[in-house]
Parts: sequence; C-alpha cells; structure tokens
Amino acid sequence: MTARSRGDWGEAQVAAYLRARGYEIVASQYRCRYGEVDLIARKGETLCFVEVKLRADTAFGLPREAVTAAKQRRLRTTAEYYLSTHESDAPVRFDVAEVYAAGGAARIEYIENAFA
Repeated sequence: MTARSRGDWGEAQVAAYLRARGYEIVASQYRCRYGEVDLIARKGETLCFVEVKLRADTAFGLPREAVTAAKQRRLRTTAEYYLSTHESDAPVRFDVAEVYAAGGAARIEYIENAFA
C-alpha cells in the first residue's frame, strides 16, 4: 500500500467516524493554491476543518505533533480561501483526527479545537 492510499484509507475512516457522530462531510481533500484540507465537515452550525494524521504507532511521537505551527498557518490560509469562495457565516473550528492503524483496523482519537 502506498503512502497516498494509506492516507486515503485514514481519511475515509475519519469521514465514517464523523458521519456516525452526526457530522456532514462537506468536502474531502480540498485543494487550492494555498494548501490542502483533508476533510471539511459541518456539525450543527459549525464548520470544521479537519487534519487527519495516520500512524501505526507513536515511535515518532503523537500524530498531532506533526501539525506544526507552519502546517497550522497553511491550514488557516486554506480555510480562509475556502470561506472566501463558499458563502458561509458559520463559526469555524480546526480539528485533528489521529488514526492509529494496526492489522487493518483503525482507532481514532478526535481532537476538537486542536488549534485556533
């Protein structure tokens, strides 16, 4: 399995996780010239920009630690662009979904409001 296909699998796991919890998936793998957002989901009135991080274990640290300050800036800029091209006055939040993959199964740790 390639890194891209593993990433797609992880994003699909998180999308299913969110749908089961009442979220609507608005977009996946949203790309623009400023960057990419893995998932954009809506829960109630809140629009959530979700960064998905997949790991087999924590040997190299927690997945959330890979969402560096530079990555957060790119996500914010990408979200601002998305909002400028899609009419919405909904409150926005940035979440991180940690996917731990072992033996074909996924365990998801979902962090709401992971950064401002």
